[in-house]
Amino acid sequence: MMLVGILLSACVSFDAKTTPPPSIDPGVDPNSWVLVPAGEFLMGLHNHETSVAYDYEIMTTDVTNAQYASYLNEALTSKSIKIVADEIVGYYPGDEFRGHEHEEEIKAGDWLHVPLDDPGLRLILEDGKFSPRPGYENHPMTLVTWFGAKAYCELYKWRLPNEIEWEKAARGTDGRPYPWGERIKPNSANYYSSHDIFEKITGKLGDTTPVGLYNGGNYEGYQTQNSPSPYGLFDMAGNVWQWTGDVYPDQHYRYMRGGSKDNYAYNLRAWTRNSAGPAFYSPGVGFRCLRDAEN
Repeated sequence: MMLVGILLSACVSFDAKTTPPPSIDPGVDPNSWVLVPAGEFLMGLHNHETSVAYDYEIMTTDVTNAQYASYLNEALTSKSIKIVADEIVGYYPGDEFRGHEHEEEIKAGDWLHVPLDDPGLRLILEDGKFSPRPGYENHPMTLVTWFGAKAYCELYKWRLPNEIEWEKAARGTDGRPYPWGERIKPNSANYYSSHDIFEKITGKLGDTTPVGLYNGGNYEGYQTQNSPSPYGLFDMAGNVWQWTGDVYPDQHYRYMRGGSKDNYAYNLRAWTRNSAGPAFYSPGVGFRCLRDAEN
């Protein structure tokens, strides 16, 4: 397993207020889940034998803007979050802090979930209610911190996947580097300069694509490769990095998996890690949730 994360892209946020994308529905249900069975799999660059001792279910796609807008309205009503100035914040009980070298203390208190003043935000707040920006309803929710991702999952009694759970869901048991197999092509996933249909239509680099776009569909002449993981999850490589739930001792960093629209193809391999503080947010970072398997 790689122990050093790669740097996040420095790309500027895509301005969702002035440049709505064309509306495309790939037909993949963001509310669906897939089962990942217990058992061994090959993890990391060197394919170490690793085991998960339980079945679990994980979201078929990343959480979308429409889903997150609905969550915010529910969480504001229940007062589990609040709006302070231009930020959505919520309470976090803090991490154990032992003063390890380079460790930053994460104290109990209100922490940033989503910045409301970022021009790349794909949400609208009107009359106290959130909604997704037109054209971005089924794109992955971005500009969400680890705290904001964790809170979403926990409101519904789910959680963020840990790194082991995430990687097994992404690559299955045969040691493949990408969710769909051994090689990556420009139509396999949304990554830097992969020339997806939105880049072809708008002429601009660096935007997200609808969740599940790479399902073998043909969109206005743009033919996608069918690129789910062995268990049927979409966008486990590219589009946006995904927060994972591990809180490791003696460090404040949280880890992400999957690569994003801003990364080169080799950074989309399933074992690649990225890291940032839990209050970090980016137009290239999103998440999905995990839950216990239904009996």
